[in-house]
Amino acid sequence: MDDSTTRIVLASASPRRRDLLTQAGYVFDVVPSDVDEEAFSADGCSSARYAELLALAKARRVASRCPDRIVLGADTIVDCEGEIIGKPADERDAERITRKLFSRPHEVITGLALVRLADGVEIVRSDVTTVYPRELSDEQIAGHIAGRTWEGKAGAYGIQETGDEFVERIEGSFTNVMGLPMELLQQLLAGILPGSR
Repeated sequence: MDDSTTRIVLASASPRRRDLLTQAGYVFDVVPSDVDEEAFSADGCSSARYAELLALAKARRVASRCPDRIVLGADTIVDCEGEIIGKPADERDAERITRKLFSRPHEVITGLALVRLADGVEIVRSDVTTVYPRELSDEQIAGHIAGRTWEGKAGAYGIQETGDEFVERIEGSFTNVMGLPMELLQQLLAGILPGSR
């Protein structure tokens, strides 16, 4: 269906999330959320719960502008031995993150939130994928930082760009590592918005 009242609203400016939804056949609108992620603290909650809280805040913010629509909020973080890692602040931070993540397994966690204010729909879940990286050489790390593909990405990398060069294997959803676990999303949407694709 492509009626404007049945299309979902993606509360994200992420081109990767847009691409994943399009490839899966969804018809949707994009209304980026202006939630300040820096205002949220991870103190006292698990990494998964933190990602869920951010996703829910984004979905609620956009849903307030379109209460009759299903709004999808998402937030992806990386957990490496208990440290929550988001998007790098600058080149130095990107190098620090890269050296840490590509020396040991880490978890990529995406929180998903579906909100429709008109009838009180509010569903929040998360998906976890374990990434087993390849150990990178200093030259590979320098090339990665210089290439700037780390900008705007949790964990300072995009698996769709670095692929086999950086990752030995994963356990879990590949699309989760890209920022939107499509298997989980399809399962959740099927229960509340049949025919949404």
